[in-house]
Amino acid sequence: MTDKNGAESDGKTASSPKEVKIVFTPSGRQGQVVTGTNLLQAARQLGVDIDSVCGGRAMCGRCQIDVGEGQFAKHGITSSAASLSAPSSSEARYAEKRGLPAGRRLACQCVIQNNLVIDVPATSQVHNQLVRKAADNREIALNPPIRLCFIEVREPDMHEPSGDLRRVIEALHTQWPDRVKGEVSCAVHVLQSLQGCLRKGKWQITVGLRDGQQIIAIWPGLKTQILGAAIDVGSTTISAQLCDMNTGEVLAATGIMNPQIRFGEDLMSRVSYGLMNEGGAGEMTKAVRDGLQQLLEGGAKQAGCEPEDVLEIVLVGNPVMHHLLLGIDPIELGGAPFALAIDSAAEMRASEIDLRLHPGSMVYVLPCIAGHVGADAAGVVLAEGPQNREDISLLIDVGTNAEIVLGNKDRLLAASSPTGPAFEGAQISAGQRAAPGAIERMRIDPETLEPRFSVIGSDIWSNEEGFADAIKDTGITGICGSGIIEALGEMYLAGIISAEGVIDGNLASRTDRIRANGRTFSYHITDTVSILQNDVRAIQLAKAALHAGFRLLMDKMQLERVDRVILAGAFGSYIDPKYAMILGMVPDCPLDKVIAAGNSAGAGARMALLNTDQRRAIEETVRHIEKIETAVEADFQNHFVRAMAFPHKTDPYPFLSAAVSLPPRDLSDNVASEDNPGRRRGGRRNRNSA
Repeated sequence: MTDKNGAESDGKTASSPKEVKIVFTPSGRQGQVVTGTNLLQAARQLGVDIDSVCGGRAMCGRCQIDVGEGQFAKHGITSSAASLSAPSSSEARYAEKRGLPAGRRLACQCVIQNNLVIDVPATSQVHNQLVRKAADNREIALNPPIRLCFIEVREPDMHEPSGDLRRVIEALHTQWPDRVKGEVSCAVHVLQSLQGCLRKGKWQITVGLRDGQQIIAIWPGLKTQILGAAIDVGSTTISAQLCDMNTGEVLAATGIMNPQIRFGEDLMSRVSYGLMNEGGAGEMTKAVRDGLQQLLEGGAKQAGCEPEDVLEIVLVGNPVMHHLLLGIDPIELGGAPFALAIDSAAEMRASEIDLRLHPGSMVYVLPCIAGHVGADAAGVVLAEGPQNREDISLLIDVGTNAEIVLGNKDRLLAASSPTGPAFEGAQISAGQRAAPGAIERMRIDPETLEPRFSVIGSDIWSNEEGFADAIKDTGITGICGSGIIEALGEMYLAGIISAEGVIDGNLASRTDRIRANGRTFSYHITDTVSILQNDVRAIQLAKAALHAGFRLLMDKMQLERVDRVILAGAFGSYIDPKYAMILGMVPDCPLDKVIAAGNSAGAGARMALLNTDQRRAIEETVRHIEKIETAVEADFQNHFVRAMAFPHKTDPYPFLSAAVSLPPRDLSDNVASEDNPGRRRGGRRNRNSA
C-alpha cells in the first residue's frame, strides 16, 4: 500500500489503535489487547476472574483493581497508573460515597492506554483463592511466653509511700511465685495507664507477664483470654492460626493471598523488582505488612475477639519473605553467595513492623537455615522432628523454590531447588491456583483413553450423575497443581506420554482427545482444558530440579534409599503420594511411608508460639544443620538430566514398580558425563522431539 505521496505504508495511521500487553495477577493470565479497550472487558476476554454485579455502572464496586507500578522484567514491560485513563466522574462519585483505597480503581471505568500489570484483590474475585493451610490437630505441650496473672494490689497508704508499680510487683511475687522469675520490669505503655487501670479495677487487675519478667499488658478486673498468632508467610499465600494462649486451642485459621504477588509470582521476580525499581523493596515490605494486618484483623473477628487481644506472634517464611517482612532489602539473596542479613532468631515489638495490635504485642521470628532455606523450613523441621529420630527422613516443602531437609538425629542436611511456579499452575496453559472450578483429581481409562475428573467445590466426579448441576455455579475454570500431577501420572500410565515425556501423536487414531498442536500433540480433558507438550516439559523441568536437589543430599549421606518422605506445605498436602512418585518428585520408598503432612511450617510456628522451649530447641537444631548449595555442586546437572524421565532415567523404582504397573522402560544410562561427553545424544534427542 502507498500513501498519497506514493511512499510505502503499512496501512496504519498515527492515530490507529495499537496492541499492548496486559498481565493479571494473581492468576498470571496475560495477552495483547487494543488500546482503548475497557479493562473489565479485557479481563473477561482473557478469562480473568473479576466480579461485577452492576453491569459496569460503577455502582457495586466489586471490580476494584490495583495497578502495578514500575518495571516488570519477567514480563518485559513497564506499568504505571498512567497506562489507564483518568478516573471518570462515575468513579469519583463512587469514591466519594463509598470510598476507595488509595490507588484503587474500578475496572469497569478504566480504558487501557499502554502496557499494564493489574492485581485483582481477593475481594474482587468471583471465586476467591482457596488457601489450603488450615491447622492440624497435633497436641502441643503448653509453656507460653505470656501468662495472665490476676492480682489484688494493696491500696496506697499515707504511712508507707510506695508507688503503684512497686505494689503491683509485690503482689505478683506474693500471689504468683511460680510464674515470676527474678526481677520484674514494666513496659512504658503499661506504666502510663497503670494508675487509671488500678483504680478502675478497684485494686484488682490482670497482668500480662512475659517470660516471667516483664509486664507487657494490664487490664482492670479479671481478663481470661489473650490470643497468639502463628503465621506462615508464603510467597503465594499467608496463613494464620489464632490460638488461645491459655489453653492452646486454635480459635481461628485463616489465610489470604500474599499481596506481594503483584510484584512477581516467584521469589526472584520480586528480588528483581526491588533491584530495578527504586524503593521497590519498601513497597513490597509495606504490602506484606498490610496483608498481615488484614489477616490478623480477620482472624480476630473470626475468633470473636479484637486485634488488641493479640499479644504474641510467631512468624515463619522463606528467606526473601523473611527479609522483606523485617524491612531488609533481599537483593543479596538474588545472587551468589546468597548471603542472609540474619540467620538467627529475631524478636521485636509488633509495632516495629507496623502491626497495629496491642501496644505490648511481641513478634518472634524463627531462624533461617541458609540463603534459600528459610524459617519456614525450620518450622517444618520443628514440627516433623527428624532430629529426634533414628530413621532417615526426607522433608520436602514444595513451592516455587523447594526447600529440602534430609537426615536423622545424627546428621541433618538442607538444600533448595529452583522448581519454579509450574507445580502451582503457573506456566501451564490451563493452569491456575487452587480455587473452586479447578480440576484437582483425574483418572484416564487405559483402553479408551477417556478422562474422568473432579473439581474443587464438588465431590462428584465428571462421569457421575449430577456433576453438571454440582459445578453450574463455577464451571470448569482450569487445572490446579494436584490435578496437573495426576493428569501427567495417568497419561504416563495409559501410554499417552512416554517415559521421556513426549505425547504420542500416533494415538490420535484411537481418540480425538489427542490432537495435533503444531509440530507436537496435546491431550484434551475438556473443550477448554488441555495438556500441551509444553505443559509436560514445564512439569519435567520442575520435578527434575526437585529430584536433583534431594539426590544430592542423599549422595552426601551415601544413601540409596530413605525411610520416610514428608511432603509439607499447602501443595504437598493435596498431592497423591502415588502420583508424586510416578513422576519422580520423591525418591522410591514404600508408598505408605510418603506422608502428606499439611502445613508443617505453620504447625512449627504454632509449637514455637505455645511453648518457649521449642524456640530454644529449633534455634539449637538449626545451628547444626549442614547447608548444601546446589548451584555449585558439579553433580546437580547429571542428576537433573536423569530425572527428566518418568519416574527416572536409571532408577528402577522397585517399591513403586511393586505397587503400580509401570510401562516398560529402558534403564540404560545415556546421560553425558565429564568422562563420556558423547553420551548426551539421547538427552538432546528428547528435548528436540518436544
